[in-house]
Amino acid sequence: LFTPHVRVPDLVIVGSHCTGLDVVTAPLARAGLSVRSISVGSLGGLAAARRGECDLAPIHLFDEKTDTYNTPFLVPGLELVPGYRRMQGIVFRAGDERFEGLSAEDAVRAALKDPSCLMVNRNQGAGTRILIDRLLDGVKPDGYWNQPRSHNAVAAAVAQKRADWGMTIAPVARAAGLGFIPFAEEHYDFALVAARKPRPAVRAFLDSLTSPETRAALERAGFRPA
Repeated sequence: LFTPHVRVPDLVIVGSHCTGLDVVTAPLARAGLSVRSISVGSLGGLAAARRGECDLAPIHLFDEKTDTYNTPFLVPGLELVPGYRRMQGIVFRAGDERFEGLSAEDAVRAALKDPSCLMVNRNQGAGTRILIDRLLDGVKPDGYWNQPRSHNAVAAAVAQKRADWGMTIAPVARAAGLGFIPFAEEHYDFALVAARKPRPAVRAFLDSLTSPETRAALERAGFRPA
């Protein structure tokens, strides 16, 4: 009697965090559809999709054996929906001479040589975390266990001087006024639970993703539609 009415979301998205996702889902909100997006990382999203706990799982996982993104990680019952490209890189406060003018690899090496240089990581299971661990090559410097779940949180930690460097996407770094060193252009795609494809909210998402309006909005936000 006293429990407030809770609306079941029309679309459930579980996986990698990206600010571009807000661009894609905005038309659904304007159409009155409710979207629940939960950031748990690419691997967590895939696991949720396999269990049927979501409609779509945003992923950006690189398979070194096949030199391809995302497709090798699918299992029966999941379909890959191409999304867009985004640039990942090292973020730091502009003017920090420890990073200015260096490549991502050299910047990380410089940071590891400086005991006072504090990093901010990403949560385990995130595709970004996999990239960071590749650069660190087994080293766990100070700040390694600070593991926020979003790109915005990484940028905020650096901007607020709670960390000196981390990894995030170019649009987030730009919005925060931070320095940025490109490292890898990723394929940010969606693992779709095939059985849920006929659902109206899923169809609306797929229509939005491919619409000229959304593609133009993604480009303005700093992404490159597939």
